[in-house]
Amino acid sequence: MNVFGVDIGGSGIKGAPVDLDRGDLALERHKVLTPHPATPDAVADGVAEVIGHFGWTGPVGITFPGVVTGGITRTAANVDKGWVDTDAASLLGERIGGLPVTILNDADAAGVAEMTFGAGLGRKGTVILLTFGTGIGSALFIDGRLVPNTELGHLELNGYDAETRASTKAKEDADLSWSHWARRVQKYLAHVEMLFSPELFIIGGGVSRKSEKFLPLIEGVRAEIVPAGLQNDAGIVGAAMAASR
Repeated sequence: MNVFGVDIGGSGIKGAPVDLDRGDLALERHKVLTPHPATPDAVADGVAEVIGHFGWTGPVGITFPGVVTGGITRTAANVDKGWVDTDAASLLGERIGGLPVTILNDADAAGVAEMTFGAGLGRKGTVILLTFGTGIGSALFIDGRLVPNTELGHLELNGYDAETRASTKAKEDADLSWSHWARRVQKYLAHVEMLFSPELFIIGGGVSRKSEKFLPLIEGVRAEIVPAGLQNDAGIVGAAMAASR
């Protein structure tokens, strides 16, 4: 069974049909750059372009980098503030020709995919997926059940919003070495571990493709730390899963 998934990020909007039996993309994903400013109308145009690339006519799952409740986007850390309290499900549905739309938090989508098909498969207890990219997204699971919209990237750490210090964007903006950035990630993980005592951290986002460059450098964290099995496709897969329900 194929369902379409779209992952809206701070730097790119990407999507593809997903084979939900395999938990993998059915076709190579298509990506467009996230517009700046990333207003609702401009992003909706990008989403429509991605879906139109495939000529898709069925249900669509769409992730959003912020809190989502009942199809309404409640926060907007790395996109235009015009998203706050926007009926995103209706806006995006209209822009893509009235196709059925399900919208959810981006890290929650990635986490559900990882728990079903990836690094979290079969894992019980407390599991936290963290996506490192423009910001830091989070998905918290208790015995396989999602606690939605945790947004742990915005925890205060040493007087800063954590994602401004430990995201991939922070690494790139400050031109940090892998070892320097790993120390920041280590401090962040230690803080999250202190609060939630997870058995497992799953590290997702685009940087998960390069996990060998920084995960071995992280010390002093008791939880197991592994890269995401679906890497940066997890959000697309999770979005499609949400739209299939």
